[in-house]
Amino acid sequence: MTKRTSLAALLLATLLIAAAYASAFLPGGTPPWGPWLMAVGVPLVLVSVMVLGAVRSGSGMGRLAWPFAFVGGILGAGFLLALGLPADEAAGVALYLGLPLRASIILYGIGLLPIVILPVAYALTFDAMTLNAEDVERVRLAGEEWARRRAAGPAPAGLAAPPESVAAAGEGSTSGAGVLR
Repeated sequence: MTKRTSLAALLLATLLIAAAYASAFLPGGTPPWGPWLMAVGVPLVLVSVMVLGAVRSGSGMGRLAWPFAFVGGILGAGFLLALGLPADEAAGVALYLGLPLRASIILYGIGLLPIVILPVAYALTFDAMTLNAEDVERVRLAGEEWARRRAAGPAPAGLAAPPESVAAAGEGSTSGAGVLR
């Protein structure tokens, strides 16, 4: 999934969630399709935001595509299954790890399973998905070039200089604004 596709999915998911909320205000109460829109929209929003955070320009998601797809499938299936199960829970119903079936799907499947999968996936792909030595060197050189241009005087036409308030805030401070002076 690219950034463009992820943004489109995020927009669609947001519209689905908005329609689900709006359906609650319809005369006669929430229609039967309202919760289903929410059950599809929420997992789609979560996966779209994860993808936006993980995609680097031009390189895609790499090995994170499979864990994200798996987590999205688990979230979607969990919400849809919990919503689609009959509401027949009563005293004496079978318990799964101490909870009725619907509650165990929500807590264990939707709540805990992604918490186990995603950190492991991020840890396994950390070296490939974070800045490598060349990227760090490129950023360092860009910072040095910016500092040289700033020390040389006014910015040439077409190169935006930082606002005076930002430059003044960096004078004499050790905050991030004054680090590359």
